Amino acid sequence: MMKPYPDSVLNYEKGFSIIINELKTPVENSICYYFDYDARSYSVNMSFPHMHIFYEIMILLSPKAYHFIAGKPYSIINNDIVLLAPAILHQTEYLPGPPSDRIIINFMVPKHLLLHPEGYDRILSIFNDPVPIFRFDLERQKTLFQLINQLTELSRTVEDPNIRNMMINNKFTEFLFTLYQMRNENLYEYNSERSIKEKIYTITNYIQTHYNEDLSLAYLADKFFISSFYLSHQFKLVTGFTVVQYIQQTRVKNAQYLLLNTGLKITDIAEKIGFSSFSQFNRVFHRFCSMSPSDYKTFYNENAMRVNVPMMSTKSNL
Repeated sequence: MMKPYPDSVLNYEKGFSIIINELKTPVENSICYYFDYDARSYSVNMSFPHMHIFYEIMILLSPKAYHFIAGKPYSIINNDIVLLAPAILHQTEYLPGPPSDRIIINFMVPKHLLLHPEGYDRILSIFNDPVPIFRFDLERQKTLFQLINQLTELSRTVEDPNIRNMMINNKFTEFLFTLYQMRNENLYEYNSERSIKEKIYTITNYIQTHYNEDLSLAYLADKFFISSFYLSHQFKLVTGFTVVQYIQQTRVKNAQYLLLNTGLKITDIAEKIGFSSFSQFNRVFHRFCSMSPSDYKTFYNENAMRVNVPMMSTKSNL
C-alpha cells in the first residue's frame, strides 16, 4: 500500500507501476505511459549516456544523486524534478550506500490524438529549458505532487480500463500544465564548478553535439587549451573511456537511433555520424554491438525493440 515518503508529500510503494500501452507500440497508434516506482543502486549506474524517443520525468526521493544531461553534470536532491525531452543524451549516477528511491515517468502522446496540440506543445516547452531541472518550495511541491498522488489513486480505484486510462491522461496533463505554470518559481541553480571535471564534462558535451565532425584528441586538446597528454589521462579518469572510445561510442549510439527510427540508408548514416568510410563504420559498429549495422537493424525491428535500445552488446570488448 502506498504511503507518504519521508521528506516528501509523494506517496510511494516500491515496485508499483502503471502501464498504459507499451512504449514500443508505434507512436501514431496510441497514448503511452509508464510510471515506475522503484530504486536504483550505485552498482547499476549506467556506464554511458542513452536516449529515448519518448519524454521522461525523473523525481528523486532519496537525498542526492547526479544527472548528466547532454554531457553536463547536475547535482539533484530529493523532490527535484528532472525533465528529459526525446533524443536527449542522459544518464543518472546514484551514490554509494542504500539504493536510491525514485519515480520515473515515461510518456508519448501522438499529436493527432490531442484536442489542442498547439497548447500541449506549449506545455511541453519546459522540457527544452536551458536547465531542465525544477526545484520548488514545500507549498508548490504539495500542489504538484498531490496531482501525482491522485493519479496513482485513480489507477487503483477506477475499474473500467478505458475510463481509468482517460482519467490518468487528464490528471497527468493537469500535472504538466501546473508545472508549466510554476516554471518561473524554479529554485534550482546550476553550480558551474571550475574544475578539471567540469572541463572534461564540457568536452564530452562538445563531442556529443559535434560527433559528426572530424574529432581527435589533438583537436580537442587545442580547442579547449589543454595538453593532449593531460586531456588523455584526465578524460579516462573522469569518464572511464579514452577520448577515441568516447567519440566512437557516441557515433555508434547515434547510428543505433538512426537505424531504428529513420529510413536513411546505412551508407548515409555512416557519413552523417562522422565516419570517414563505410568500412570503418562497419568495423567500429561491430566492435561495440557484436553485429553489423544491417543485422542490428533487422534484429531489433523483427523483435519490436524500438525503445531504449542498449548502447552496446554485453559482448563488447574494449
